[in-house]
Amino acid sequence: MSLLVVGLSHRSAPVSVLERAALTTDAQIKLLQDTVAAEPATEAAVLATCNRIELYADVDKFHAGVAELSTLLAQHSGVGLEELTPYLYVHYEDRAVHHLFSVACGLDSMVVGEGQILGQIKDSLARAQDLHSAGRLLNDLFQQALRVGKRAHSETGIDRAGQSLVTFGLEQLSAQEDVLDWARGKKALVVGAGSMSSLAAATLARAGVAEIVVANRTAERAERLVQILSGADGTDVAARAVPMDAVPVELTRADVVVSCTGATGLVLTAEAVAAAVEGRTGAPVAVADDAVDTDVRPLPPTSLGTEEGCPLDLAAPQQGFSVMGEAAVAGMDAATLEQHAAWVDNGTVDRREAARTEAEAELITALAATAATVGRIPERRRPEPVAGPPRPAPVLYLLDLAMPRDIDAAVHRLAGIRLVDIESLAEASADAPMAADVDQVRRIVADEVAAFGAALRAAHITPTVVALRTMAADVVASEIARLEGRLPGLDDKHRGEITQTVKRVVDKLLHAPTVRVKQLAAEPGGAGYADALRTLFDLDQEAVDAVSRAGGADDESENSKNRGPA
Repeated sequence: MSLLVVGLSHRSAPVSVLERAALTTDAQIKLLQDTVAAEPATEAAVLATCNRIELYADVDKFHAGVAELSTLLAQHSGVGLEELTPYLYVHYEDRAVHHLFSVACGLDSMVVGEGQILGQIKDSLARAQDLHSAGRLLNDLFQQALRVGKRAHSETGIDRAGQSLVTFGLEQLSAQEDVLDWARGKKALVVGAGSMSSLAAATLARAGVAEIVVANRTAERAERLVQILSGADGTDVAARAVPMDAVPVELTRADVVVSCTGATGLVLTAEAVAAAVEGRTGAPVAVADDAVDTDVRPLPPTSLGTEEGCPLDLAAPQQGFSVMGEAAVAGMDAATLEQHAAWVDNGTVDRREAARTEAEAELITALAATAATVGRIPERRRPEPVAGPPRPAPVLYLLDLAMPRDIDAAVHRLAGIRLVDIESLAEASADAPMAADVDQVRRIVADEVAAFGAALRAAHITPTVVALRTMAADVVASEIARLEGRLPGLDDKHRGEITQTVKRVVDKLLHAPTVRVKQLAAEPGGAGYADALRTLFDLDQEAVDAVSRAGGADDESENSKNRGPA
């Protein structure tokens, strides 16, 4: 039998697919029952969170197992197999072990290092044990994954990685002022209710904000986060949940906004932010005098779209793209830019400014090549800010922790608003300490995977060794009985001495080969030694299987007695 995992996560699928594929508790139970009832699988466990759905199984055939597990995931998630397949990933044997250990350590989480996944793995194991769908392999695997995750958190700083990003972002918003002093009494709006948003909300609550409003597409998740915040020890914060369409109104009331959703487009445009601040202050929001110098690196001046016959229509903004704070051609698709480049090359431009036009042609050609690669020309921002005139004190603070961004980068240009986003944090090297921790955790995972694989391979040959020793004991007993028949006058003392001598001889003959075969079997590629041992000693396969079943029954009995923490 072999370990197989088929699943999808935030790394392989968009949020829209994950939301549709989400499994209720009842659906998880039915999926487990159907999996162990399927022909290729003998054990099964489901790990289902808001960011991943994974089905683990012990299968006897790889291809049949992948097909069956993929089909079962599609059936129980309600997403068609053809639609789901492009987002599925498959891990087998050691790669499957490596994957689960990485997940347990938080390396595969949306927020690297978050510890919530350990509780979710523990719940998944308990559910599989309750349904008797987890046998020896999955029990050992999940128990060891919990131990590896705890080791990673205790021996490294990986558990501080996610929190450090939030804390650093708040420090940037407060302009190095003490975060507790800066946050005290403020009203906060948190957009999103995932792990990072939850961490941000909890951090704000501990920092002393007066109110936290949670906006999320799924009302249930927002309400759950509010309940957690309201019941948290050591905080006295008013919390409430609102739908996403209430965000414009809440923006007019908030002092601090933290956004981290899985949206693929902008959640807050520059226009929406400006309108909210204007509604709050009663005065229009101006573009800061230093905005271009400090935040945006403009492209060279261009006459694009002004010449007669030019195919570009710059008066019409590109759909889904804010022209506020971006160069005029930014966001255009490659085909449009190439069309303009061809038009320039054909010589239909007024050549009174030939040198300038040639430079523009080169610029557009370069832009077209970039757009063909990345899909659009993004805003280009200066990596190192240049000092400029002082900006007015912010009336609204925005922290964007999403990737891709939730908040329009053009907000950087608006006076009276301070925006800190992932790009800002990356430029400040906020994740440098985390990189060392991640590397250390990866080494821990690699070592633990190797040790688990060796133990698994060694355990695979144990039933064969036990069957061999059982057969040897039977031979000894048979020969002693035959000796007693031939020597009926043998007294008990001599009979005992002879019996012990024969047993010692057999044990010594078997000791070195059985110890060595366990060592060899533990090495990569050592699975064949069990077959060799059975062949050499003509062991009955049914006898080996009986030992395996007895060991599995003992494990199940032990698991039913002990469901405590790993």
